[in-house]
Amino acid sequence: MPCVGKTTAAEVIARKFHLDHLAGGDMLKQIAIEQGYEPSGSDWWDSAEGMKFLKERENNSDFDREVDKRLIQRINVGGVVVTSYPVPWICDHGLKIWFDATPKTRAKRLASRDSISFQKALKIVHERDRKNRNLYRELYHIDFGGDLSVFNYVIDTEKISASEVASAALKIVSDTYPRSSARKNSRNILHVSI
Repeated sequence: MPCVGKTTAAEVIARKFHLDHLAGGDMLKQIAIEQGYEPSGSDWWDSAEGMKFLKERENNSDFDREVDKRLIQRINVGGVVVTSYPVPWICDHGLKIWFDATPKTRAKRLASRDSISFQKALKIVHERDRKNRNLYRELYHIDFGGDLSVFNYVIDTEKISASEVASAALKIVSDTYPRSSARKNSRNILHVSI
């Protein structure tokens, strides 16, 4: 789910093991560029242009399918940490970690990160959760956030900081893929689900 510490964890893991970090949102921005949009900055999604693209995306599931196809192609090459909503359910490769926290906790983090009110952040979190559940149910028949059976690990991020989340995830990866084998084998793949 949004605002659980997954991006921080993915970046730490990527640095530690010298892997690439790919995010579904970054891949979606690439598709926006291909469609003639000019995304810039982390808050582009909330701009008028970003909202226009997201509206177009809602009416054309090919955008999301293309993002997922490109991510899976890159996963099959190996040596990558991926943050993606649906990929853990639609790709069989890699170590899969789900990060969990309540909507209230995630809203507090979003409010702090984006300097907005808690009420506005909570509304955004609920709306993103609703849209994600509906989108991935429609596209892939996924029970997003409900069926966690595809994950190797679940990390409860409710009462720990982003750095503690990253440390917990790093320990899981280190225990699963010892550093020496991670360097020798580019097929070490980690999926971090949003």
